[in-house]
Amino acid sequence: MKFIDYVEIEVTAGNGGHGCVSFHTEKFVPKGGPDGGDGGHGGSIYALADPQLTTLLDYRYKRHYKAQPGQGGGSGRKTGRSGKDTILKLPVGTVVKDQNSDNIIVDLDEPGKKYLIAKGGKGGHGNEYYKSSTNQTPRKAQDGFPGEFKQIALELKLLADVGLVGLPNAGKSTILSSFSAARPKIADYPFTTLKPNLGIVKLREYKSCVMADIPGLIEGAADGKGLGHQFLRHIQRTGLILYVIDINELDIAETHAVLEKELEDFDKQLLKRPSVTVITKIDTLPESDLKDISKELPDDYIYISAVSKKGAKQFLEEIERKLDQQRFER
Repeated sequence: MKFIDYVEIEVTAGNGGHGCVSFHTEKFVPKGGPDGGDGGHGGSIYALADPQLTTLLDYRYKRHYKAQPGQGGGSGRKTGRSGKDTILKLPVGTVVKDQNSDNIIVDLDEPGKKYLIAKGGKGGHGNEYYKSSTNQTPRKAQDGFPGEFKQIALELKLLADVGLVGLPNAGKSTILSSFSAARPKIADYPFTTLKPNLGIVKLREYKSCVMADIPGLIEGAADGKGLGHQFLRHIQRTGLILYVIDINELDIAETHAVLEKELEDFDKQLLKRPSVTVITKIDTLPESDLKDISKELPDDYIYISAVSKKGAKQFLEEIERKLDQQRFER
């Protein structure tokens, strides 16, 4: 299925039904009085977080959604039928924004969460409502009120415990495929990953986490270069960020600084997230070269080979430790 994580749509709630002007007529009951009923309320539009959905694909091809209008009131004090609501089923993690103000209407961060997006119009009063001691035969009724219209943006942010961030071909997809059942596309050329991938990683018996492989960043990604800007939003959901760096990079420290700068430019709060720096592809160098490189880097960097699983135990233990620490601090 094609992965779509951003769409813009329009929603229109139903108009309220008009009130009715009517007078009671019955044999042997002269001047029965006003009996026009109220109009029904217009249907509203709701957003619902559906855990069965993983993409906004359906909303790419249909851009306008309406709820039913309320029916007009009838004689005999009959209230018109209210319009049927429209429910937009969206993936968990979808943020609904007002396009005009850019304000967040709702963050569907929990399965089953339901929220009113556009309220239906109230039904108008019939002439029976306006009867009074000074106006026994009102000949007016109220029109129904219009339903709300909104232009909204749907922005899907993946829900994951751990997010893999790195330059193209850093080895993120290989890590995900080696430590989970996910099977992202892997090749030795840039931008192999064109959509985020999720996998469940087993940390130890009865304990696991959700890991997201985010498409590779390049310098300037926060300004829209490469593929990074399109997917940086998914990092905002992750509890732990893994900076993945190929050990064959000419300047590992500089690469790490580039990754941090792109996250900072996109959202300064991301640098406050717990993080781990992972040096990958250590199986491609002799042991002596590996030792020389590691001496020049911080002690808390983790070295792994996703192919041979060298360093896997320390890698998983550090992820578990960081996630546990984060939960404790909450």
